[in-house]
Amino acid sequence: MHQASGRSFYGFILALVTAVLWGMLPIALKHLLMDLSANTITWVRFLVAALFVSLVLWQKNALPAVRGLSKKALTLLIIAIGGLLSNYILYLMGLHLLTAETAQVVIQLAPFLMMMGGIFIFREQLLLWQKIGATLLVSGLLLFFNEKLLILLTQFNQDSLGVLLVVIAAVTWACYALAQKQLLMTFNSQQIMWFIYLAGAVCFLPLIDLNPVLQLTGLQWGLLAFCCLNTIIAYGAFAEALEHWEASKVSAVLAITPLLTILFANIVSWLFPDAAPAQGLNFWSVTGALLVVAGSAITALSPLLKHHLAGKRQAG
Repeated sequence: MHQASGRSFYGFILALVTAVLWGMLPIALKHLLMDLSANTITWVRFLVAALFVSLVLWQKNALPAVRGLSKKALTLLIIAIGGLLSNYILYLMGLHLLTAETAQVVIQLAPFLMMMGGIFIFREQLLLWQKIGATLLVSGLLLFFNEKLLILLTQFNQDSLGVLLVVIAAVTWACYALAQKQLLMTFNSQQIMWFIYLAGAVCFLPLIDLNPVLQLTGLQWGLLAFCCLNTIIAYGAFAEALEHWEASKVSAVLAITPLLTILFANIVSWLFPDAAPAQGLNFWSVTGALLVVAGSAITALSPLLKHHLAGKRQAG
């Protein structure tokens, strides 16, 4: 089993960098979706990431190959590629119909679904605190949509479609994550991401429209560059954080991402009043967002808590 280096503060900073970048991402994407299609944005991000990771792996003489792969590994690779490609495009399609804050809260279902997949597929045990965390997460989502919940459930409108797309995006991300977990026995994380980025650059190529790209403003070019760098830097910081800090603690820090998105959306709305206004949240919506964060964090930290309590009992 992989052991963290013990550089906890460094791991915390890297996890926080990832959370900040992921918190800012939907706001930038939301603005770009006004002029670019979801397919075009996704293709550009995959292309830039594929070129960067190709250069890194080439320098390390570690470019992977599918030749000689077992049928099981190839199947897992296809699931991982299909899962993350679907996640990218479905999340963007949902984000186009929702506010950045709403999309970021709903996508928090992804780690919860990954946990449930681990229970049913890998026969992992569901701990008491994970049950509590899952309950808080689901309760938080219901509270977050308190004013719109009845409409979302009874009238299939734009918001309903957007939420549905983001929920499906969370499901496909969980499929990717579970497949990647097994693929790590065959490839390292950079090699897996190289396959995914390359496949994305190829698959989305026939679906793009580059004409609007040529008409982007300087600000939009900057936002597009930020989204590309975000893909590379955030995932790089995330992977590096796991080298130095326990996965459960990293996941707990990442749970604050929806709150950061809400914060950044309000800052942008304050600095640029002509831009899209931040989502107005009532008391119950804010409480729901906090419960989603608390549920995600508790679920992530549950294995660490169990290990800590077991160690105290042994010491006693």
